[in-house]
Amino acid sequence: MAIGSKDLMPDQLDLLDDERLAAELTKAKEELFNLRFASATGQLESHGRLKAVRRDIARIYTILRERELGIRTAPTANVE
Repeated sequence: MAIGSKDLMPDQLDLLDDERLAAELTKAKEELFNLRFASATGQLESHGRLKAVRRDIARIYTILRERELGIRTAPTANVE
């Protein structure tokens, strides 16, 4: 069983362009900040979510780096 968000699996991340990946990364970083803040104040109920969000962030960084190195290609827009 994979840990992370269901909508941020590598096959689904491949379909997103770089701008959308950057937006997902920003959203995940904000969520991680909020989760850490809730944990520090003792209000966090789901500690497993911290691990899932960290893995989501790592997964997005991996996709971006692979595209930078040419291992993975970004989706192309079909112009008809």
